[in-house]
Amino acid sequence: MNKLAARAGAETEATLLAASPDEYMSAGQLAFFRRRLLDEEEALLSAVKETAGHLQESEISSDWNDRASTEEEHTLELRVRDRERKLLQKIRESLRRIDEGNYGWCEETGEPIGIARLLARPTAALCLEAQERREQSKRRFGG
Repeated sequence: MNKLAARAGAETEATLLAASPDEYMSAGQLAFFRRRLLDEEEALLSAVKETAGHLQESEISSDWNDRASTEEEHTLELRVRDRERKLLQKIRESLRRIDEGNYGWCEETGEPIGIARLLARPTAALCLEAQERREQSKRRFGG
């Protein structure tokens, strides 16, 4: 860990990537991912409030074209919020895994998920190989 990160008591992406394998999911690394997940959760909850306010503020127009455009915007916004709701659930599951001590470990194989993958997708619950197998199975069997 570099001196600045050590003094601040916080990990950075660079220090996480440079850490030795025996430091995997150390207290500092778990704190880093907890903070990242909590920040993402906060941003999503803020977006939900913004959407609710926006939907309530919308006026219903007497012009059918305006009404259709507004309804289409609302449909798209609600679709985005549904995706965010699912992401919020994954964030909360990841925070639970941190609390239970199994964050960062593949739910299927028990192998490390890897720092690089967790930095790209902090909610990952499967290592890359297990995720690829699952996606191939879904494509093959349609489910």
